[in-house]
Amino acid sequence: MNGKSSPNLEERARWVRRWALELCAAAGEGRLASSLSWVEVAVCLFYGRVLRFDPANPDWDGRDRFVLSKGQGAVCLYPILADLGFFSMDELKKFCTPGSLLGPYGDSVPGIEALWGSLGHGLGVAAGMALAARIDCKTHMTLAVLGDGECYEGSVWEAAMFAAHHRLGNLMALVDRNGLCMLGPTEQYLRLNSLEEKFRSFGWEVTVIDGHSIPSILEAFQDFRNPARGKPRVIIATPSRVRAYRRLKRIRFAM
Repeated sequence: MNGKSSPNLEERARWVRRWALELCAAAGEGRLASSLSWVEVAVCLFYGRVLRFDPANPDWDGRDRFVLSKGQGAVCLYPILADLGFFSMDELKKFCTPGSLLGPYGDSVPGIEALWGSLGHGLGVAAGMALAARIDCKTHMTLAVLGDGECYEGSVWEAAMFAAHHRLGNLMALVDRNGLCMLGPTEQYLRLNSLEEKFRSFGWEVTVIDGHSIPSILEAFQDFRNPARGKPRVIIATPSRVRAYRRLKRIRFAM
């Protein structure tokens, strides 16, 4: 497979899905569901000219800082980063083998500023990066991708409060609101209710989109670098109502 075979982002997303499935199947490891649920977002960020980066110089000072707080979803990024040249495509064949650069949750992977297997930390670190950028008069953006299950964690809301207090307009978060955590439906184990209302009450600008619609994702990131924004912004990426209903119905049937 060659990720450069088509400029079409939807085709690229299908290519990434195949790679993620093959990697997890071959290694018998990796969190496939957590990876597949945000494939379109990842494709838009790295192929859709949202993030600024330089694969030849991963530590370029002008790069945007990308934090993957939902580290269990790292597998879908590996073929993207390899295809873009952050590391060799041969590394994909070593996934989850001793000494490999690529593990199930990722660790010190070029192209990712920081990521976690233990959830709830990424937004706080991203907020710190954004504040440091402002103090240093840097113009790059900081983006953190979270899962909805990790929004159970109090550290997420401490970071949200911190970011709003400091009016970090150079910080953006995206929550993968797929309605699932490790044990099952999020609303079954601990209701999150409306994350939109929660973030807004913490002083954030909020946008809700269909997380599998590439046009919706790209539109949501059009003002990613809006210099006039005086508060942090969160995009809540959720499937359409029909897709969410069918997913929950399948889960209930399986249980």
